[in-house]
Amino acid sequence: MLQQVLGRILLGSLLGAAACAHAQGVTDTEILFGQTTGITGPVAGSVKESNEGIKLYFDWINSQGGINGRKLVLDSLDDKFDPKLSGENARKIVSGKTPIAFLLTRGTPHTEAVIPSAKEAKIAIIAPGTGAEIFHNPVNPLIFNLRAKYQAEVEKAVDHLQTLGTTRIALVHVGDSFGADARAGFERKMNQLKLTPVLIAPFDRSTGDTSGVAQALAKANPQATIVIGTVAHVSGLINRVRKDGGQTQFVTLSNNGTKSFVTALGPNARGVMVVQAFPNPRGNSEVAREIKRLLKDRTDLVVSQQTIEGFCAAKLVVEALKRAGKKPTPQLLITALESIREYDMGGFLVSYSATDHTGAEFVEMSVIDVRGEFLQ
Repeated sequence: MLQQVLGRILLGSLLGAAACAHAQGVTDTEILFGQTTGITGPVAGSVKESNEGIKLYFDWINSQGGINGRKLVLDSLDDKFDPKLSGENARKIVSGKTPIAFLLTRGTPHTEAVIPSAKEAKIAIIAPGTGAEIFHNPVNPLIFNLRAKYQAEVEKAVDHLQTLGTTRIALVHVGDSFGADARAGFERKMNQLKLTPVLIAPFDRSTGDTSGVAQALAKANPQATIVIGTVAHVSGLINRVRKDGGQTQFVTLSNNGTKSFVTALGPNARGVMVVQAFPNPRGNSEVAREIKRLLKDRTDLVVSQQTIEGFCAAKLVVEALKRAGKKPTPQLLITALESIREYDMGGFLVSYSATDHTGAEFVEMSVIDVRGEFLQ
């Protein structure tokens, strides 16, 4: 009887040791990344493009044998671009088959909602789809940004407009932490250039109703209007203003550098300026050429700056995993990320350290041409 009990104890110990042989999110055959994002809802089009970029690179790595024999897997949950659902999804993710890290969460308040679960599981949030200042300063040890700050984008836009002789500038922004962050950069740059905004107008994020700000723009009659919001928000406002005969020059940020944005604008797309945080996929950068090589004859895949974002996010985690060694853990992945200095993804440089998790500072202006392409 005693031998049977000891045998069961020994067997239990061996099974426990086997279960602990691999780190969280890592098995003999795969490395799991978790994601909550708006697969449906107002940002569905751009999320599809960025996730196709991740999948394109993951598929290629997996076809080469993966990382140390392990395939890369992205497990995504749909939060419908609702921050409350983002938080709920994050809790589900870490309470289930906990991943080695979160990858490319989308949105500012949405990423904020993921942070508690990341802290609980002690895993990183890599390449969040937001450029909000709050994820840069102070440095959060679990957040590794990839895209440039939204405030840098807004400042670039104001600078560009001023060089064109445009001084009567308005700002329309979504009434959440994303909009507030962009507004801070706008007000700072306008003050530096000694320019007075002709209008600063927020709108409600939950309803997305821009009818009131459209009327306010008609009265203010700015030369240019910078609009901060989702594809649905911004395209809705632009189409409304154009229908009413408004001729203000519209400018928006890189979160709208998508084919879905161009489609939503229809005939009103031409001439809209978009600040970009990633290289032009139709340009000559090495990362653009790499995507073209991997695409081959895949005409079904939409390629945009959002696709580049997903592709670069995937390249980043692959580089970090290579540095993390043959037995990666969430902590080793974090340490590996902080070791990255001037990593050139092909015309897109990324750097981190223990005191700087900004990642990249790439910011360029683009304009939508008659073909619906972004000239950058």
